[in-house]
Amino acid sequence: MLERRMTHDDLVDHLVRSTPLQRGEAARVVLDVLAYFDETTEEFVRRRHRELQSGGMTNAGIFERIAAELPHRAVSPPELSLRQLRRIVYG
Repeated sequence: MLERRMTHDDLVDHLVRSTPLQRGEAARVVLDVLAYFDETTEEFVRRRHRELQSGGMTNAGIFERIAAELPHRAVSPPELSLRQLRRIVYG
């Protein structure tokens, strides 16, 4: 993790200059964003399923919503059917 932080010092410096964030806060934001974009398709599907389910949505709505969200990821995966999404969550 330290290596990644050092690699992105220029971004941390930019955030410190352009926002009210302190250096430590900016570094945490960068690491959080990188972790978000490092998430695999399977991890994303499982996480979103948990989030939407805890918000009271039913599976039918959840899988349609996830299918609609996937193409908007930074690196969008191949299109997955609702059945493939269910298999990611339930095996």
